[in-house]
Amino acid sequence: MAPTVIGAGTADVTRIDVLTIFPELVAGFAGHSLLGRAVERGTVDLRVHDLRDATTDVHRTVDDSPFGGGAGMVLRPEPVFDTVERERPPRPLLLLGPGGRRFDQAAARELAAGEGFSLLCGRYEGIDARVRDHLVDDELSIGDYVLAGGEVAALVVIEAVTRLLPGVMGNATSATEESFADGLLEYPQYTRPAEYRGWNVPEVLRSGDHGRVERWRRAQSIAQTVRVRPDLIEARGGLSDADRAVLAEFDVRVDGSADATG
Repeated sequence: MAPTVIGAGTADVTRIDVLTIFPELVAGFAGHSLLGRAVERGTVDLRVHDLRDATTDVHRTVDDSPFGGGAGMVLRPEPVFDTVERERPPRPLLLLGPGGRRFDQAAARELAAGEGFSLLCGRYEGIDARVRDHLVDDELSIGDYVLAGGEVAALVVIEAVTRLLPGVMGNATSATEESFADGLLEYPQYTRPAEYRGWNVPEVLRSGDHGRVERWRRAQSIAQTVRVRPDLIEARGGLSDADRAVLAEFDVRVDGSADATG
């Protein structure tokens, strides 16, 4: 059976292949929102391969019990190797699993800068180690927790990467202003009405002074990151003199008592 081709691309398109035993999970998600529009426009060439298509028995078996005993089943190597050798998906081929390097915004940017990549979704108690040792290029983990399979993780990676591709987001600056884009969490956002149940939108956002708005947002991003994710501040080398100056300009303190009025 041919792979599910969600969007046929051209030479300058980013191709993403997903290898899974539940192709409908990926294909269904890919038809909606920003990703769905990117696929429809041809910005993304998404191909989903059913590992069961590489089986030869009537039950389309892809798993077996582990050597040495133990609970659960293990994904066999043959369907994975055969699918990769038949379909020649783009490299790098990335296994999604808890033992991989952490997937973060930097990893998303790295993948978005390439011409394409492939994701292998594990299932059951794991995947035969020979796949990891001799076939995949790397392993990614979306967090320190256990999922039933790699499909949800694959969707996280695809969503994070595709929104960074040129032309996917309607506002070209949106991707550069979101959380983690500069190692900081995003600033708070407000919309109409300006007053709701006695809660007012900060005056600075209604001032029309775009430079001041930008500095206020920067101060709020820094303060929120210090409070919630101090590890991100440490990774940036701590607060810079410029960071402290913009915090002081709006009397934004990083001890949980920031003045949110601007």
